[in-house]
Amino acid sequence: MKNILIIYPHWPPSNLAGVHRARLIANYLSEFEWHPVVLSVHPDCYEEPHDWDLLKTVSDKIEVHFVKAFKVRKPRIIGDIGLRSFFQLKQAALEIIKQKKIEFIWIPIPSFYIAILGRVLFNKTKIPYGIDYIDPWVRDISNRKNLRAILSNAIARLLEPYAIKKASLVSGVAEAYFKPAIERNFRKMKPVQVAMPYGFDRNDHLIRIENIFYPWSEYKACKPYIYAGAFLPLSGLFINLLCKALRDLKNLEILDPDVRLFFIGTGNYNHKSIAEYAEEYGVNDIVIEIRDRFPFLHVLNFLSGAKGVLLIGSTEEHYTASKTFQSVLSGRPVFSILHYKSTAVEIFKKCKADAYLCEYEPDQGIEIFYENIKIIFSDFLDEKKVYEPDFNILENYSAKQSANSLIKAINSINYKK
Repeated sequence: MKNILIIYPHWPPSNLAGVHRARLIANYLSEFEWHPVVLSVHPDCYEEPHDWDLLKTVSDKIEVHFVKAFKVRKPRIIGDIGLRSFFQLKQAALEIIKQKKIEFIWIPIPSFYIAILGRVLFNKTKIPYGIDYIDPWVRDISNRKNLRAILSNAIARLLEPYAIKKASLVSGVAEAYFKPAIERNFRKMKPVQVAMPYGFDRNDHLIRIENIFYPWSEYKACKPYIYAGAFLPLSGLFINLLCKALRDLKNLEILDPDVRLFFIGTGNYNHKSIAEYAEEYGVNDIVIEIRDRFPFLHVLNFLSGAKGVLLIGSTEEHYTASKTFQSVLSGRPVFSILHYKSTAVEIFKKCKADAYLCEYEPDQGIEIFYENIKIIFSDFLDEKKVYEPDFNILENYSAKQSANSLIKAINSINYKK
């Protein structure tokens, strides 16, 4: 069995979303004759709260090594864990390479700075490496003019070429996440490329948390619908129109008074909040925003315990919601608003989970789009359509299939050599 070194600074019990990219892929690599060796940062060095239940989702076939990171100082000048642990990860990686025959190094990003480790380790060992784009490194910041965003993007444009220029493979959760990087940095000899979604592990959905407290536990006669995840800057249009639709349905007296929409784990952000949109349209008694993050397995339990699930995407066509699979696998009807070119739309349609799908087309006109949202959302609340996803088709997007795609791409590199 060949060894693959996965370098990612967060690992369970970290509750950050990116953890699941490395975890889900690593869980299935041994089924394709590759032994996963994970190099991460010790949980004591995380700034975020720990989620110890996440350890239940990690395969016992994964070999994990931890390093320490420099502490976050006050004032908080350097918080990025990739920067705080860069030297330690480099030294530990070289030590692992001495002890084991590592055939390939795979580095998911962000943290973006650890992408540089691939190039550094390649220069020293000539072991081929791949960079995996969970998010684009260089991105469109036209809606964020603050100094931090401008500086971050300038650094990205400076460092990305160095990091991926010698990469044998570039992967990502969708082609649109890494294709611009390929076009920017490669002219002739391009690396092997592979797009594979986050995927899912059905075993995660079988884990039940005892004595769980639901966000709606204190509400009487509540019909809860839930959105779980970050609220992105380019999701504002969709939230605005959804709150407007709620107001209109409420004024028409066709909205069940027990309906409540819970937006949880939306995070800390500087743009207009969901709560502010709700207040603007007078539906703040219906829309409840809880910005705090919840443990991953708690969220899965929330989704399956709700009356319905909301999946609100982005006006960016390349946006691929990692929440797609957990939403469908909740077993509850899913109402979704997504850019029509998003790969999530393709997934919904193929697995027949698109009964309550609203597709955003920029050239369509806002009024037509709004009317579609209002009609489809009303039908969703009344359960007017048949919602019966084909879970067999969904298996084509599982974490196991994503791991298979990655290994096929890596094996093709070795074949070329």
